[in-house]
Amino acid sequence: MRYLVTARVKPGRSGALDRAIDDRTLGAGSIAGDEYLHNMATARELPDGSVKWVETCFCATPLAEERPYWEAYFDLLSIKDAHARSRCRHETGEQYWACEGCDCTAKLEQRLAETGKPFRRTSG
Repeated sequence: MRYLVTARVKPGRSGALDRAIDDRTLGAGSIAGDEYLHNMATARELPDGSVKWVETCFCATPLAEERPYWEAYFDLLSIKDAHARSRCRHETGEQYWACEGCDCTAKLEQRLAETGKPFRRTSG
């Protein structure tokens, strides 16, 4: 399933987050692997300082695996379904792990890419 995540970097954690991204340790030890780095590469910072990204997660509870990794740096404000579950091939059982190559959130991701500014502030 894909989720639209809205978060805010915790006070004093911006530098640590940037370092974790730069040295590719963000999410180290998680089954989600490089998904964290991908999410930060596509995340957008909105004028109010919040950060949004689309995340793929297969947990029964949204972001159950990822939550502790994100909460080290972010206050998670909102986690919403990025599209209707009734149309998700993974959720309906039509094709398990379909989210890996699915374009079901392409329009949402395109709109998001045109919103705010890129969140990623450092090189790497």
